[in-house]
Amino acid sequence: MIYHKDSYLVIIGGAEDKTTDKIILKKLVELTQKKEPNFVVVTTATEKPEEAGKQYIKVFNSLGVENVSVLKIESRNDAWGERATQEIEKADCIFFTGGDQLRISSILGGTPIYENLHESLGKGKIIAGTSAGASMMSEIMVVEGEDKEAPSRCTIKMAPGMGLLQGVIIDQHFNQRGRIGRLLSAIAQNPQCLGIGIDENTAIIVNHNNEFGVIGEGVATIIDGRHIDYCNTSEQYPNEPLAITNVSMHVLPAGYGYNLSGKTPIIQSMGKFSGRKER
Repeated sequence: MIYHKDSYLVIIGGAEDKTTDKIILKKLVELTQKKEPNFVVVTTATEKPEEAGKQYIKVFNSLGVENVSVLKIESRNDAWGERATQEIEKADCIFFTGGDQLRISSILGGTPIYENLHESLGKGKIIAGTSAGASMMSEIMVVEGEDKEAPSRCTIKMAPGMGLLQGVIIDQHFNQRGRIGRLLSAIAQNPQCLGIGIDENTAIIVNHNNEFGVIGEGVATIIDGRHIDYCNTSEQYPNEPLAITNVSMHVLPAGYGYNLSGKTPIIQSMGKFSGRKER
């Protein structure tokens, strides 16, 4: 949960623009509200940490952020190191790259870094993640699944995430890779959670009021399974198609939002929405 009015989760569906308008990454800088913010790029998810680190140093430098460090945590021993803890504590924005979300949860889960990340949401910090760095933020995450397949029980594999945002399951590269089937399968198995599918070059910004706004060029797709009437997920053979009825879905482009506590879309124009309440 986000406990500080200046803390945000910025959850990016992957492939964010790094070369032209850079709307999403520029918003990260704005949200820190600092002239000289400290950014830490965590490369745990990727198998090419040097390449990813250099790329994000370059793009954040181009946005006026001079203080950018790369935190290469490749083992649980690294996650227990004093340097890793210090880097997280001094950061105004902690940014997780893409890669494999299971690497993030299995390497960082239960370590001081895990605790520091949760504590950061009570200290006015920004935690952002793209692709795998987006999926890991939920309490249950999709770690593997068939794209563009009809939903079935074997469409997905799930695991516990980092739990920075409770009560949701996040999927990324959503419409570009045809992942509605696997998110429906995830919600069929976990109807108490909201499914949030985020398109490429699109992000949701979650604030301390448990609301989010959408920015970027695509949409956020919300799947609400609380009122499911019928589902055969506990009866079917793994490869059989999923039967599910009375599922709610919302499709929200930039300028719209969603109240996660009330489970309601925010329809009125939110063109100025930055994740921050208007003063």
